[in-house]
Amino acid sequence: MSGDNSLSNSRRRATRLGSSAGTLVRRGLSIQSKLLIMLLGVSIGSTLIVGYIGYTSGTDSLRQAEFDRMTNLREAKSDAIETLFTTIETGLVLDSVGATANQAATAYTSAFAELQAQPTDPAQTTAVDSYYDDVFIPELNARSGTTSVSDIFVPQSSAETYLQNFYTVPPAGDFDAAAEVDNAGDGSTWSAVNDQYNPYFREMAQRNKYEDALILDTQGNIVYSVYKGVDLGSNVNTGPYKGTALAGAYTDALNSNVVDYVQITDFERYQPSLGVPTAWGVSPIGVDGDVVGVLAVQLPITAINDVMTGDQQWTKDGLGETGEAYIVGPDDTMRSVSRLLIDDPEAYRERAISGGLSPAVAQRIIDVGGTVELQTVDTAPVREAQQGKTGVMVAQSYLDRETLAAYGPLDIKGQQWVIVASITAAEAFAPVADFTRNLVLSIAALLVVVALLSLLLAQVFARPVRRLVGAVRQVAGGDLGVEVAANTRDEFGDLSMAFNDMSRSLQVKQALIDEQQAENDKILHTLMPESVARRYRDGDETIAEDHQDVSVLFADLVGFDDFAAGLGAEKELALLNDLVRQFDEAAQSKGIEKVRTLREGYLASCGLIVPRVDSARRTVDFALEMIRIVERFNAQHGAALSLRAGIDTGTVTSGLVGRSSIAYDMWGDAVSIANRVQALAGKPGVFISQRVRDKVGELPNMTEVGTIETKAGPQSVWQISQQRG
Repeated sequence: MSGDNSLSNSRRRATRLGSSAGTLVRRGLSIQSKLLIMLLGVSIGSTLIVGYIGYTSGTDSLRQAEFDRMTNLREAKSDAIETLFTTIETGLVLDSVGATANQAATAYTSAFAELQAQPTDPAQTTAVDSYYDDVFIPELNARSGTTSVSDIFVPQSSAETYLQNFYTVPPAGDFDAAAEVDNAGDGSTWSAVNDQYNPYFREMAQRNKYEDALILDTQGNIVYSVYKGVDLGSNVNTGPYKGTALAGAYTDALNSNVVDYVQITDFERYQPSLGVPTAWGVSPIGVDGDVVGVLAVQLPITAINDVMTGDQQWTKDGLGETGEAYIVGPDDTMRSVSRLLIDDPEAYRERAISGGLSPAVAQRIIDVGGTVELQTVDTAPVREAQQGKTGVMVAQSYLDRETLAAYGPLDIKGQQWVIVASITAAEAFAPVADFTRNLVLSIAALLVVVALLSLLLAQVFARPVRRLVGAVRQVAGGDLGVEVAANTRDEFGDLSMAFNDMSRSLQVKQALIDEQQAENDKILHTLMPESVARRYRDGDETIAEDHQDVSVLFADLVGFDDFAAGLGAEKELALLNDLVRQFDEAAQSKGIEKVRTLREGYLASCGLIVPRVDSARRTVDFALEMIRIVERFNAQHGAALSLRAGIDTGTVTSGLVGRSSIAYDMWGDAVSIANRVQALAGKPGVFISQRVRDKVGELPNMTEVGTIETKAGPQSVWQISQQRG
C-alpha cells in the first residue's frame, strides 16, 4: 500500500507542475522571433536559393549552347562533304557524256585492240617482270604491311605488257612523272591517242584532285590511266583486280544503259595504289544511250580530309584545341583522318591504344599517316548514327576521352557513312566550369560572412540548448532525477520545465519497471536455469545445450488419482503441492536439478547445470529419498501411493521448447532410457541402467530385473531396494 501511495503522490505532483508550467505567462521575445531575426540577418536561405537558381539556369544555358554549337558544326561539315560528293558526281557525269570523253574512249579502245593483236616482245616482258620484282612488289609490301608476290600481278596480255613497258616501268613508281608523259615515242597508235587526250584527262584529275582517272572499254580492259600504274592494260573481269569494288562498279555502270548513271564505291585497299584505301566514282561513257566505255575516277581522299579538317584550321572552324570531325563507314572504321594523328602522332598512339586499338595497328597508322579503314570507331554516337538517328551526347571517344559528340548519317549516294563532330568534354564545358567556379567562390565568400554572423547570434539561444542536451545525455545514461534550470521566459523555459516533468515521470516509471522486472526474473528462474533465462532475456529464439555425463531421473507417482478421488479440487492440489515441495527440498539438498513437474511425474537431473563427478550417486540417493517421502506421506494421510523411478546417465540436451508458450525441457538418450528403465518392471521401486550401476558400483539390495535394447546394444536394468534402518 505504501508503494501505491508514493506512486499516486508522485503523479499528482507531476500534474501540478505541468499545470503551473502551462499557465506561465511568457514575456519578452519568443524563440520564433529570435530565429526569424537570425534568418533575416544572415540570409543564408535566400543566398543558397539564388545561387542554385543561377547555377542551374546558367550551366543549363551554357551546356545547351555548346550542344547547339556542335550540332551546327556537324551540320556544316555534313553539308560540305555531301556537297563535295555531289560535285564529284555532277562533274563525273559531265565528263563521261562529253564529246572529248566519248572520242577518247573510242580512240583508246581501238588503239588498245591494235596492241592486243601484236605478239608479246620477250624483252618487254622481262623488263616489266623486273619492275614488279624490284620496284612494285617491295613498295606494296612495305606500304601495306603484307607479303605479296609478283606472279599474281604481272601482265598476261600483249597490250598490257606493251603499255606498262613504255609508260609504267620508266617512271619507276613516280606517278606524277608518269602522268606528264604524253607520248613515249614508240610510234604506236596508242601513244598518238595518248598524246592527244592525256593532257585533257590529266588536267581533269589535277583540277578535281582525283588520285587517278581510268577509261575502260566494254570488255573490261583498262585502256587508259592518267598516272599509268600497274593496272594500266589489265582486265577487271579476268585480271588480278577482278572482285574489287572497281570491278563491281564497272559491271553495274556498263549494265545500267544510262549514260548519266553514277556509282560511288566505299573505300577498299587497292593494290595498284600500293594498298592505299581507294574509293571510286564510276559512270558510263556514251551519248544517247550508246555506251562506248566506262570512266572511273579514284576519289580524292585528300579532298575529303581537307573538308573534314577545314584544311587543318580546326580552331577557325570552331573545333578549338581538341575538336575534330570524322567519317565512319559501316564497318566501324574511319573514312577520314584523325586530328590527333596529324597534330601529335605519339600522343595519338598512346590514346588509340588506350581506346582499345592494337599496338600493331596503331603503329601501322603512324607509318602510313592515315586512319582510313584502320582506326576502329565503335562508340555510342556512331552506333546511334548508324541507326539513322541524329543528336548530341556526352560519350567516350575512340581515343578513350570523354567527348561531346554530335552525330548523324550522311546523305551520300550508295554509302552508309555517318559523321561525328566531337570535342573533349573538358574543353566543351570549360565555360560551365568557369561559371561554376566563380559562382561557388562568390557563394563561399558570402557564406563565410553569414557563418560569422550566425556564430554571433547562435550564442543568444545556444546556451539553454546545451544545458538541455547535457541533461538529456544524463537521462540517457541512467540518471533519471536530472533537472535543468528554467531561466528564460520563452519556449526554452517551457521546454526546460517540460523536461523536468518528464525526468520525474521517468524516474517513477523506472522504479515500477524495475520492480516488475525483478518479479518477472523471480518467476522465470522457477521455470528454467539462470543460464537459460539469461539467454532468453537476451532475445535468443533457439536455445539448446548439449551436456555430457548427466544423470537423469524419471519418476512416476502411482495411485494419486485413486487417493484424490474423494477430495475436492483445492484439497487435492494442496496435498499434491505439499508432496512436490518435499521432492524439491530433497532435490535441492542433494544437488539435484528439477527439470519438469507433472501431476504424477517428476523429471530431474544431476550434473546438468553444475557438473558433478558423483552425479549418479546423488541421483540414486535422491530417488531413495523420494520413496521415503512418499512413505511418510502415506503414513500421514492414510494413502497408498507408490513411486516408480528410472535412472540413467549419459548425454542429454536441454533447452526451451515452443514459441507462444515457452517450456524448459530436457531430452536425449539418457532421458529416454531413464523413462524406459522405470517402466520395465511395472512395479514401484528405484530402477537403474547398467551405465548407472557401472558408476555407483555394487550396492546392497541390488537385483537385476531385466534388460532393455539401446543404440549401444542390450543393457541390464537393476532394482535398488531401500535399506531399512
